[in-house]
Amino acid sequence: MIKEFKEFALKGNVLDLAIAVIIGGAFGKIVTSLVNDLIMPIIGIILGGVNFANLKYVITPGTDKVAEAAIKYGAFMESVMDFLIIALVIFFFIKLISRFKKKEACVPAEAEAAVPSNQEVLLAEIRDLLKDK
Repeated sequence: MIKEFKEFALKGNVLDLAIAVIIGGAFGKIVTSLVNDLIMPIIGIILGGVNFANLKYVITPGTDKVAEAAIKYGAFMESVMDFLIIALVIFFFIKLISRFKKKEACVPAEAEAAVPSNQEVLLAEIRDLLKDK
């Protein structure tokens, strides 16, 4: 069982996935900071000084004993903006990778066309032998 786990864990796909998760987590933090610290304040200034982090609809005001119950739609709008930016970046990244894969797929086809198959080589040899006789 340990041997099977080692084989599974050391496969390239698992390591690639682990690296992608780590980089994705760091990228998510960068995008969150971009949205919260740069984009939303600029949008807030354009809209007349609105602070999206403080936008909420209070259902029940807080008291000494009970915490405030509120719908924080400003924070939700920031999260939606995070998602849209990450989705857009992933979309462009996948398009870029797909473009490179298409180019790589064309290169082997050209190389295979240049090198004749074994059957073609044998037929050419037979043809040459028949011409000589």
